[in-house]
Amino acid sequence: MYFTKMQGAGNDFVMIEAINMKRDWSKLATVMCDRHFGIGSDGVILVLSSKKADFRMRMFNPDGSEAEACGNGIRCLVRYVADTGLIDPKAKEVTIETLVGIRKARLLRKGSKVTEVQISMGKPRFEMKEIPAQIKPEEIVPVKSMITHKIKIDSRELVLNLVSIGNPHAVYFTSEPLASFPLTQLGPMVEHHPVFPARTNFEVARIASHNQIEVMVWERGAGETLACGSGACAVAVAAQLQGYTDNKVDITLPGGALTVQWDGTNEVLLSGPADKVFSGEWPE
Repeated sequence: MYFTKMQGAGNDFVMIEAINMKRDWSKLATVMCDRHFGIGSDGVILVLSSKKADFRMRMFNPDGSEAEACGNGIRCLVRYVADTGLIDPKAKEVTIETLVGIRKARLLRKGSKVTEVQISMGKPRFEMKEIPAQIKPEEIVPVKSMITHKIKIDSRELVLNLVSIGNPHAVYFTSEPLASFPLTQLGPMVEHHPVFPARTNFEVARIASHNQIEVMVWERGAGETLACGSGACAVAVAAQLQGYTDNKVDITLPGGALTVQWDGTNEVLLSGPADKVFSGEWPE
């Protein structure tokens, strides 16, 4: 089985053209994503045909769970179909069907080469049933349209900003250097907290300026990753609603930088690099 490994800001994925293929993808993802005995990645992405869009995408996490949405994964898929000739070489837009709807992508080119991919991540959602979260009404602290909720973990109190970008996110803002935050210790506890029946992605963010935020990510089903596209969007939305930043912000992650734009009402736009790492053949 042939594959291509792609990465966007260090968020890496195994890309497989899986039309007419039948496999136990959940089980296979746990093996392929292993960084010692497999290919090594933050997820396996299937490129599939669609009746509603140009392509359909399925994405499986390293623990075998299937993700509803993946911002960097969509950008990598779009770069992949452009580089492999699956779309018109002059195409400026591509549509991708995901579990949470159609996502539109815009290709930015320099000559014939794609230099950046911008995708529309849909409108952020703030209702408890859409995140989802289970919080008693008296424990909710509203910030404009967003819910914030305080939890206590391992003697720390974390004020979480809750938002769905097609998948659940809990954003924690801190003024301390990110390097001092025990993400590997607290990340799993937040992900599996009883408040989140479908688990959650967890972002720790520090505001650097009105147009720059530093972020670390603990991804649901993957653990600590170098970047997360939907997580960057969640952080930008939460920061804007809190009044920390403007409507366009650069998100600096361990693996690189992403840019997020949101006008406060419509869909969130995510842009950044997406590149091929290598291709290979998986023995079956």
